[in-house]
Amino acid sequence: MTDPFRTIGFGAADRSPYASLHWESRGRLISEPESRTRTAFQRDRDRIIHSTAFRRLKHKTQVFIHHEGDHYRTRLTHSIEVAQIARSIARALRLDEDLAEALALAHDLGHTPFGHAGEDALEECLSSVGGFDHNAHTIRIVTSLERRYARFDGLNLTWETLEGLVKHNGPLIDNSGAPLARWKEKGVPHVIRDYSSFHDLELHTHASLEAQAAAIADDIAYNAHDIDDGLREGLFTLEDIDHVPLMSTLLKRIDSEYPGLEVIRKNHEVVRRVITELVEDVIGQSIKSLQEAAIGNSDAARMFGRPIVSFSETMRVADKGIKSFLFEKMYRTPKLNRIRENAQQILHDLFQRYCKTPEEMAPAWQEGLSGGTDTLLERRVGDYIAGMTDRFAVEEHRRMFDATPDLR
Repeated sequence: MTDPFRTIGFGAADRSPYASLHWESRGRLISEPESRTRTAFQRDRDRIIHSTAFRRLKHKTQVFIHHEGDHYRTRLTHSIEVAQIARSIARALRLDEDLAEALALAHDLGHTPFGHAGEDALEECLSSVGGFDHNAHTIRIVTSLERRYARFDGLNLTWETLEGLVKHNGPLIDNSGAPLARWKEKGVPHVIRDYSSFHDLELHTHASLEAQAAAIADDIAYNAHDIDDGLREGLFTLEDIDHVPLMSTLLKRIDSEYPGLEVIRKNHEVVRRVITELVEDVIGQSIKSLQEAAIGNSDAARMFGRPIVSFSETMRVADKGIKSFLFEKMYRTPKLNRIRENAQQILHDLFQRYCKTPEEMAPAWQEGLSGGTDTLLERRVGDYIAGMTDRFAVEEHRRMFDATPDLR
């Protein structure tokens, strides 16, 4: 592939040998002329940012429901934070920052309204037609549901971006084709299987190092901003997190450097420092792993057999401790449990109503349903609901039902 960027500061000298090289991209499903001003991965990032699904993340819940306050995270703010961390890791490892950023910005496109509560509800509603998985739905969005371009449905992203979205948490199948990890019981989602059947994403290998950077950036951002939001909401205090590994060390340092620091500044200081500690650990451990593995190119990184961009063992234990604390003190509190149940009821109600009266969906979503199968109808309704923001789902429920569950 001819690439003008190799002569104007974006060349091989700026990349590690194991980075994904945009001029060696495996291309797009539908061939397009190259841009004269942007690399292939920059175009992917830009298409993601301009997509309808990306804009909707502004009103999709991270943990708290949308009307709980202006300062809590949404899927959009979370995705931006993940992108910043992913770029930092990619820069330190001399990977392709644009690919890492594109993957970070797109990783949550397939999430439903009301966070994981909404995903669980749609998984139940669609159980007879294969269930629902937000990662698979992300692929559905970027390969089919977005309809913006004259020549194709979806965003026609590069192979490297699609591969990273599918495999950022590791291989989906082994070399024999048997499902791995979370897919062992129910199999790989049909959306991913079907797409990979004609555009092979090599589901048996790991993803690029850029995708691995985006995945661990997601973990780091989750830890940091959920601590921040939990402190803001009053679900726990600094005294509570003083018993969590790593957090206790950071709090002692802050108290030593800034004795008597006011609570709001101390909250932000501990969040800032936990991000720094986790990012620096990932960079240090990843450099060590790369040196030990002697990875020569991006394909060798995919075939290595385990993630290379990772925490050290010490930090892996600390990360697990933070997640256990947040699960107990935040994700499964009585208040959030009640909100989860009410949010799921809203989506169950909407699903049943649209299946009975599909004409109540937006006109574009009714196309082709006449005379179609129940499977087509249920999947179409599932796609429609998955694309809703929290706010629109609540408004639709209020429009169609006499009483709507409280989400406060």
